[in-house]
Amino acid sequence: MEAQQRLFVVVVAAALCAAVASAAANSSVGYHGNPTFNVKNYGAEGNGANDDTKALMSAWKAACAAAGAVTLVLPSGTYYIGPVQFHGPCSKASTITFLMQGTLKAATDLKRFGNDWIEFGWVNQLTVSGQNGATIDGQGAASWPFNKCPIRKDCKVLPTSVLFVNNKNLVVQNVASVNSKFFHFALLQNSNVKIIGVKISAPQSSPNTDGIHIERSNGVSISDTTISTGDDCISIGQGNDNIDVARVHCGPGHGMSVGSLGRYVGEGDVTRIHVRDMTFHGTMNGVRIKTWENSPTKSLAAHMLFENLVMNDVHNPIIIDQKYCPYYNCEHKFVSGVTIKDVQFKNIKGTATTPVAVLLKCGVPCQGVVLQDVDLRYKGNGVTSSKCENVKAKYAGFQNPKPCP
Repeated sequence: MEAQQRLFVVVVAAALCAAVASAAANSSVGYHGNPTFNVKNYGAEGNGANDDTKALMSAWKAACAAAGAVTLVLPSGTYYIGPVQFHGPCSKASTITFLMQGTLKAATDLKRFGNDWIEFGWVNQLTVSGQNGATIDGQGAASWPFNKCPIRKDCKVLPTSVLFVNNKNLVVQNVASVNSKFFHFALLQNSNVKIIGVKISAPQSSPNTDGIHIERSNGVSISDTTISTGDDCISIGQGNDNIDVARVHCGPGHGMSVGSLGRYVGEGDVTRIHVRDMTFHGTMNGVRIKTWENSPTKSLAAHMLFENLVMNDVHNPIIIDQKYCPYYNCEHKFVSGVTIKDVQFKNIKGTATTPVAVLLKCGVPCQGVVLQDVDLRYKGNGVTSSKCENVKAKYAGFQNPKPCP
């Protein structure tokens, strides 16, 4: 009887040890006793060829269910994946960090995708952080020939590389995104966001590869970031409030845009935009506000400050365009339904590659437009000029080109 009890104890102890060993194989205790989940412990191979989609989803599911300050680690390697959804809520986690030390490489078969490739959604206190040259590779070159959006209104939209939707207290730092199929990063309905030290690149000829697109979000800060792409470096769409952009290098690309606005029913206002200390090199535009004509509903774009900007060989350094339409056939029945007011351009210097360096083309008269200390020289022969329509701007300090009469 005593021998049987001893045997029972040994068997139970062995079972417990096996259970603990199994759990430890998939997760480990990180700094300060916080749980860490390595995607390779969930079957990810990281060899750039085998599909690691299911393994990454399994690792996320486990990490999201854990308590404390949770970290999911993507070690060095190349992880070939199709569309993935890293969704919350992760209610037990006080914070959750997606730590990239390798490369995420997108599948190229468009039949596998909806509107996005990687989706982070409904998470509070999420950080996506990179180390050792962490890269998100959209493999967009194979898909760009199928993008008809630059010429057709009814085009099929290709997948965005990374969509952040309905997150709060989000940080994205020290990661690179290359060759997205469509947008590199998109923010939709997020609050309190910090994007720091990000590098974004795609060829100048790549269509609709906006660096960072923001929509229906508030409290977004983008800083110390480099963007070279085929479309807008940063585009601030409808429904945004309190957006701060600082120390971003943009070019090549289409520049920094607020808009396009006023195209769809029910668009929200865009307010409190601060863009500062940016450098533009070889871009189509510098800072631009663009709105459509024939807007189905009215909205407001207001309280914007663009200051301390350097333009190096920029086609259109300062532009407000309320007749925006990128297509060959555009209707001009009604003026834009977007009212633009309280917009300031301060301390903007550099060179323009077209004679018209300041273009203010408003529909409904723009209100409260101010230009202060603007010095934009023409790269060719002659001088720069200003053109204005439906706006009475105010001027202060040095002005080159000369103000509109």
